[in-house]
Amino acid sequence: MLFHHHHDHDHDHAHGHDHAHDEHDGHDAAPRRGRRTAAIVRFSVAGLVVALFVLTTCLVLVGPGESVVMTRFGDPVRVITQPGLTWRLPAPVDRVTRVDMRLRTTSTGLQDVGTRDGLRVLVQAYVAWQVPADPERVTQFLRAVRNEPDEAAEQLRSFLRSALEITASGFDLAALVNTDPAKVKLAVFEDRLRERLAGQILSSYGVTLRQVGIQSLTLPAETLAATVARMRAERQTVATEHMAEGERIAAEIRAAADRDARVTVARAHEEAAATEAKARVEAAAIAGRAYAEDPGLYVMMRSFDTLDAVVGRNTRLILRTDAVPFQVLVDGPTGPKAGQAAHEAEPHEQGLQEQSQRSLP
Repeated sequence: MLFHHHHDHDHDHAHGHDHAHDEHDGHDAAPRRGRRTAAIVRFSVAGLVVALFVLTTCLVLVGPGESVVMTRFGDPVRVITQPGLTWRLPAPVDRVTRVDMRLRTTSTGLQDVGTRDGLRVLVQAYVAWQVPADPERVTQFLRAVRNEPDEAAEQLRSFLRSALEITASGFDLAALVNTDPAKVKLAVFEDRLRERLAGQILSSYGVTLRQVGIQSLTLPAETLAATVARMRAERQTVATEHMAEGERIAAEIRAAADRDARVTVARAHEEAAATEAKARVEAAAIAGRAYAEDPGLYVMMRSFDTLDAVVGRNTRLILRTDAVPFQVLVDGPTGPKAGQAAHEAEPHEQGLQEQSQRSLP
């Protein structure tokens, strides 16, 4: 009985103990699960941060107007010239070098150069240059000037000064400075300068020449004096040519006027001679008809005409009255109508005789 009772007591005690242990485990499981979840979250965040860090170190953004050169342990392995995202190995394996590909300009400043005719001129030229979107040229530019645009600009100015001196020696000053726009050859000068410069800077530095031009051009004092003298001589030559041309045109006009005048006078003489000849023919025809009708009257009238032509207002003549043409004054007309005409002319003849006698000394 005691044993059995003791057994029951132990059983009950064990049962109670187990029950207490189960309650204790149930209370500890929830914190363990929370701690486990928190650890998982922390590891996930850390992994995400590490992944983002690795991602940011491996991704490279190429912006517009630039190119990216990937170097692996110092040697270029890739050149990206198009904007966008690209990848690389984390540093220090791969490193990124950005090359500016925007258009740049540089100028020489005023430079004293000599022309072909031995005169001096001050020229200031400029160039617009750019690194082309060519991986080979980008790498060449990077190695030539160590990715220093200012160093490249200084080298380009040196090339430009030499090209200016050589190019100017092939042109006369009148082709660069002239009052006549048709004689100025600045466009040809710039083309020659570009031809000489473009190949040099491309082969030396890998850059492309976009534009070259003359920014300003002026003359030193001695060159200015020589230029003014030359322009004055040119203007004098032009004035002389214009004067000679004007005199030539005036001589042509005078010659043409004289020729036209002579032609007009000749035509007038011709027309006058024709008119006079026609009048004479008509007069001869009239005289012939008059003579046919009354020869004596015709002779008398012709004698009067002769007297009128010979004797003027202050003329004094001493002639025989029986001589022609005064014979008609004495004898009178002859012919079929002579009697009637003599009778009608009697008073007139007497007056002429009296006048003739009074005129005698």
